[in-house]
Amino acid sequence: MSPRYACTANPAPELFTTEKLGMNSDALIKDFKRYYGTHLAQDKGCASGHYLYSSLALTLRDRLFNRMKHTKHTYAEKQCKHAYYLSMEFLMGRAMGNAVLNLGLEKETTKALNELNLNFEDLIEMEHDAGLGNGGLGRLAACFIDSCATLQLPVTGYGLRYEYGMFQQRIENGFQVEKPDHWLQDGNPWELERPEFTQRVKFGGHTEYHPTDSGDMKVHWVNTNDVLAIPFDLPIPGYQNGTVNVLRLWKAGATDEFNLEDFNSGSYTEAVAAKNEAENISMVLYPNDASENGKELRLRQQYFLASASLQDILDYWVTTHGESFDNFAEKNCFQLNDTHPTVAVAELMRLLMDEHGLGWEKAWEITSSTMAYTNHTLLPEALERWPVNMFGRLLPRILEIIYEINARFLREVATRWPGDKARLARMSIIEEGGEKQVRMAHLAIVGSFSINGVAALHSELLKKGLFHDFYELWPHKFNNKTNGVTQRRWLAWCNPDLSELITDTIGDNWITQLTELKKLEAYAHDKAFQKKWHAAKLANKQRLAKLVNDSCGVEFNPEAMFDIQVKRIHEYKRQLLNILHVIHLYDRIKRGDTKNMTPRCVLFGGKAAPGYVMAKRIIKLINNVASTVNNDPDVGDLLKVVFLPNYQVSAMEVICPAADLSEQISTAGKEASGTGNMKFMMNGAMTIGTLDGANIEIRDEAGAENFFLFGLTEDEVTELKPTYNPRFIIDNDADLKRVVNLLESGHFNQCEEGAFDDIIAAFTSPNDPWMTVADFHSYVEAQQRAAEVYQDKERWIAMSIMNSANSGMFSTDRTMEEYNNDIWKLEKINPRF
Repeated sequence: MSPRYACTANPAPELFTTEKLGMNSDALIKDFKRYYGTHLAQDKGCASGHYLYSSLALTLRDRLFNRMKHTKHTYAEKQCKHAYYLSMEFLMGRAMGNAVLNLGLEKETTKALNELNLNFEDLIEMEHDAGLGNGGLGRLAACFIDSCATLQLPVTGYGLRYEYGMFQQRIENGFQVEKPDHWLQDGNPWELERPEFTQRVKFGGHTEYHPTDSGDMKVHWVNTNDVLAIPFDLPIPGYQNGTVNVLRLWKAGATDEFNLEDFNSGSYTEAVAAKNEAENISMVLYPNDASENGKELRLRQQYFLASASLQDILDYWVTTHGESFDNFAEKNCFQLNDTHPTVAVAELMRLLMDEHGLGWEKAWEITSSTMAYTNHTLLPEALERWPVNMFGRLLPRILEIIYEINARFLREVATRWPGDKARLARMSIIEEGGEKQVRMAHLAIVGSFSINGVAALHSELLKKGLFHDFYELWPHKFNNKTNGVTQRRWLAWCNPDLSELITDTIGDNWITQLTELKKLEAYAHDKAFQKKWHAAKLANKQRLAKLVNDSCGVEFNPEAMFDIQVKRIHEYKRQLLNILHVIHLYDRIKRGDTKNMTPRCVLFGGKAAPGYVMAKRIIKLINNVASTVNNDPDVGDLLKVVFLPNYQVSAMEVICPAADLSEQISTAGKEASGTGNMKFMMNGAMTIGTLDGANIEIRDEAGAENFFLFGLTEDEVTELKPTYNPRFIIDNDADLKRVVNLLESGHFNQCEEGAFDDIIAAFTSPNDPWMTVADFHSYVEAQQRAAEVYQDKERWIAMSIMNSANSGMFSTDRTMEEYNNDIWKLEKINPRF
């Protein structure tokens, strides 16, 4: 602890007691009024919504912090094993609703606000989404730490406190336009700054070797440009169990505010240059890495997270255990969420050796028995790789350690497979040839005792494909942990009408034991229950229709099928296939082929990475098609299409409960898992999808009869590639040929010549890795089956109930139990607050 924060006084013991705060409406009103009138200095002349929201947030935060402190003390008293979840993304969304739900204060909060003539829902809408993630990876991390608290597992999350989160997306003339997401512009009442735990993170400089008195060599990393890591703690409450864990987010700051000498000489820009460069590290979520500067900043972010977090953990260990690390591995485990934070392997080695005096063998024994790696992608290009020259310039000491890890590892490989130079080259952490690269996924595998995929197919493909060599060497390290989502946010909170119906029917145990939903199967064909189920779905569709009208000016008919695809815009997720089907439906309507046609409202949502040109072009195509369809009087209410701008967690909380058909249409073998598919299923949507990612397990659980399957399998995709001929398929499929003709004729871009030529060239190329044309016919047939079933309301509702009833395995509670049983091996601790 910095001397500035050391306590020289001797306060009375009463200062440290935890006073339980009132949980009834009277206590909430008292604290609310105190915060509003005294802490925030507001009066009747200033009825600002921001201050009303902040007053309620602070009132709730007190109750969370009370429990957070008690939870921390209980963990310390028990001296329990602890796990640390390191992730570059935590897509938390809004905190207020989750806090009220998990504190069990929904009724009392609503009652208190009503007495003050305030509306709870209005205050919730004033909160900015904490958009500290790009999509599924970050939202998964948020669900994981929620479940850990509910399961009362001692788990702390570590991430970055980005000043600007995932960009705000606007649509102008059909194009995505990115605007800064300054989510902290009004402050964040849920966080607590902890400057006493600030860490220093090194960059640049060089290493020097000096002999010690014992004759060994000690390494010094010197002349570095240090950056301060300032922690901010967010409370992560379990569901009504007294446990509140911590998510610690790091903000980057300069070691000195500015160079006073430069400032006094008039060089104002130079005076603050170091400060600005330091703060850039946590300024923006995932900078565009198309440029060299972007790559460098991204590496800085990853090392900044790893180093600050590990220093923080080791500081706590030394404070409580001294400099002995004999049982460190028995008490600590680090879960690396994807490849981004895997520089932690080398950083832990550095800290143990250079800062705490351990030898290589002891440091490696600790590191390799505490690190665990989760892989989230099958796309080789998505795995982190860094140029050796850049890595050495930024992190010279870390590169030295990586080279030593690699040398020792390659000796092990050579011993196992003598003379197999090709295998050595494939497995090396350092990729030779051309510009040398550091393969971070390889570093993670070599340095971890557990490597897991996130769906059954994904884990198998890792073993037989991407990481096959490593699987042959260490089969015992590999395991599967199918993803999940938390039912607290993704059913109990976001779908109150359906939640109330479920609780009234089977009780409320499902909120912590999602497999309880299985009891709904008995009601799947109960007419009275079906009527109530349909009423809840209709109310949710009306809510989404209002959001669509407010955001896009398009009227959705709640009686129509709501066909939804919301996720990151990427070619492998095949939003393109979906819009080709929309064009097919439009073509049918224009040709008069509308007999028994099911009215359909198609909603797209998602953001394309700023540097991803093709994904942004697909957004433009979707918007152009939507404009044509929505403004054609021949189409009427048979088909509506929108691209909902600025898709984020709070939008998904409205979209998810309203979906009838969930689009999970990635090319087989490309999606690791998916979690949107689970949220939709949990809320009673039917999935139309390929056998990819967790779709396979969703279909197994729901039953093939309650899933609309189409497309090539992963093996069939591989088999077809050498002879794939999209133009031949197009010429022999009348429906597809008409769709392509509409695109090639410029029907959707009549004033923008050639706007979609690159898209057409991509999906008609024999080298299209996403096989869009190959799956089109099967997709259209599956869509037609879904449309026909939708007209049979009783059957559709029964299928909806069956999907929700069988979503039990897709809770992150189950996922976290598996992580704990197989990897972390933590004791569940009840703080008994």
